Amino acid sequence: MKIKKWLENGRVGALVQSAMPALLAVVLAFASGQAVWWIAILAVLGVECAHLAMNLADDYFDYKVDMKGDRDKVVRQGFRAMTAKYPYLTDGSETLKSTAHAIARFGATAIALGALIFVYRFLENGFTGPQGAWWIVMIAAVCGFLGYFYSGPPLKLAYRGVGELVIGLIFGPLLMVGVYYSCCGRVDPGIVFTSIPVGLLVLNILFTHSFIDRKGDEASNKMTFARLLKTNGLCIAFSALFIFAPFVMIGLAVALGYTHPAYLAVLLVLPRAIWLFRSLVLFTKGQMMEIEKPAKWLGPMPGWEQIRAAKIDWFLARWFCARNLLSGFCIILGIVAIILMAV
Repeated sequence: MKIKKWLENGRVGALVQSAMPALLAVVLAFASGQAVWWIAILAVLGVECAHLAMNLADDYFDYKVDMKGDRDKVVRQGFRAMTAKYPYLTDGSETLKSTAHAIARFGATAIALGALIFVYRFLENGFTGPQGAWWIVMIAAVCGFLGYFYSGPPLKLAYRGVGELVIGLIFGPLLMVGVYYSCCGRVDPGIVFTSIPVGLLVLNILFTHSFIDRKGDEASNKMTFARLLKTNGLCIAFSALFIFAPFVMIGLAVALGYTHPAYLAVLLVLPRAIWLFRSLVLFTKGQMMEIEKPAKWLGPMPGWEQIRAAKIDWFLARWFCARNLLSGFCIILGIVAIILMAV
């Protein structure tokens, strides 16, 4: 398998949605004082392989139902938020068969890495009991089920308006608890509590996309959570929940004494959250917000000149901000955990 090409086909740039929560879970596991470094490496690699397999599976099933034809119609109607999907299939450089093989290989690698972790934790903790290795089996099974049926038949969850919720659950609580347990062999309330706001921010990336691309999704007969909500008012209300609830949860944890006050440093990325929410409110009023050059405090937005030339800056500025909000949130929590370990 041509690894580099299949990494590109699997949208390696989108791996931040899984990598940031996974790395944060690793840092928190080491902060507990019981983490095993080589297990941490295997866990993160396994998560990324599973993510790549899921992205390719999404392409595979979308292509099979001829979503490309719908997307072409949408682009011709002027919905510029719709961007190229699975070009490696549409240009003939790869086939459904080769894509299926790539999915199987990435998936098999993730399973093999998970099996190694399971054996280690089984020998350490046994299978049953509050901290038994059954955690790995349960989390892997749920993630595998949701990952396949995200776009696979017969459930096709991404086509029923719950795809964003599924991704938030997989890349938030399930991923972080799984990586944390793999690293240190236990699950505690702290990691569960932290994983929920992270999951909401992951969910927010997809919801922001579907919110501002609602007309395009409707024209291509794609059901999303934003389309289920129907009105701008409800979409804005849920955006507020997904964007600001993570900060409220961290503040509540500090106020109740469940975590160290230093974690309030996540408020440093609150301006990004405010900008994103305000931009979505303006979007509902028909303001596309063309941006000549994004402010540095919004985080990295690569390839901006090309984005401007394609006239999708109004769309990608919001998407990048949602992604950078997740990254900044996780990075700050991780840095605080490292500092607290050192002192």
